[in-house]
Amino acid sequence: MSDSTATVDDLDARLEKHRVELTGYCYRMLGSSFEAEDAVQDTLVRAWRSYDKFEGRSSLRSWLYRIATNVCLDMLNAGNKRARPMDLSESTPLAKAALSPRPDNTWLEPMPDARVLPTVEDPAEAAVAKESVRLAFMAALQQLPPKQRAVLILREVLAWRASEVAELLETSVASVNSALQRARATLAERADSGAEAAVSDPLNEEQQKLLERYVAAFEGYDMSALTALLHEDAIMTMPPFDLWLTGHDDIAGFMTTIGSACEGSRLLPVQVNGLPGFAQYKPDPEKGGYTPWAVQVLEISDGRLTGFHFFLDTERWFPLFGVPLHLEAEADQVEQGE
Repeated sequence: MSDSTATVDDLDARLEKHRVELTGYCYRMLGSSFEAEDAVQDTLVRAWRSYDKFEGRSSLRSWLYRIATNVCLDMLNAGNKRARPMDLSESTPLAKAALSPRPDNTWLEPMPDARVLPTVEDPAEAAVAKESVRLAFMAALQQLPPKQRAVLILREVLAWRASEVAELLETSVASVNSALQRARATLAERADSGAEAAVSDPLNEEQQKLLERYVAAFEGYDMSALTALLHEDAIMTMPPFDLWLTGHDDIAGFMTTIGSACEGSRLLPVQVNGLPGFAQYKPDPEKGGYTPWAVQVLEISDGRLTGFHFFLDTERWFPLFGVPLHLEAEADQVEQGE
């Protein structure tokens, strides 16, 4: 192997080492799984092409964050703020429920933990990272102007010093501190920015049992058992539809009427947005077995489910989460096992 090839391979490896944390940063900035991955790819390509101009005045990591920030700010110039259904409209009573989709770029998107949460040894650092990708916090971030968003993420989530952020954004420390103060004030006005998902890491025994009961109730389509697990003000959303429901009565009513095709579903666990979740498959009457229906994200607080969110664009989500696009029926699996 020539020296030049070795150098290229070494640079590729050094850049690739930062992919997960950069994806987490871009995801928090953009609110979109796929835009975040595009932004990181653009960042690494720009870094590769301009590496000969990198003079080492800062660390390679800081330089990559500078490029990634500029990529994200350029992408955010269009002004699109991704949101959850409850950020855009009032809750719909079951009697008026209708499924009206909005364009994909309207919605905050789910993200597998493994793509945005680097492995860290400090449990406190890991907990902060998980909390900072939860849906409620992500939705709150989207309400901030882009530069305030960058400042808050760099200072509060990634624990950069104000001087480091000022250098990255080519501004003053005073300006960084002012932006952080305004960002904190905006988030403080959104009381739900973290309260909806009081999930311990790892799940404690009570939360684990709650999930087991949820799986049994959902797969058995036992609305009494499911209702017993829901907080009385629980929220259910289904992007790309703008409909959202609140309260266990309306949720159970929806699932036995408009959503009745979910009866007989199967759930596979996934780790999503720092929260427990499931890949949901519903029965496939044409091919047999089960067909993808949704990525579910569950929010837990005080021993109850306070929110469950169904992301329905499975052609995009299931490959992202690395789960199969078809499940065989149990009888077929038993036969294959024999």
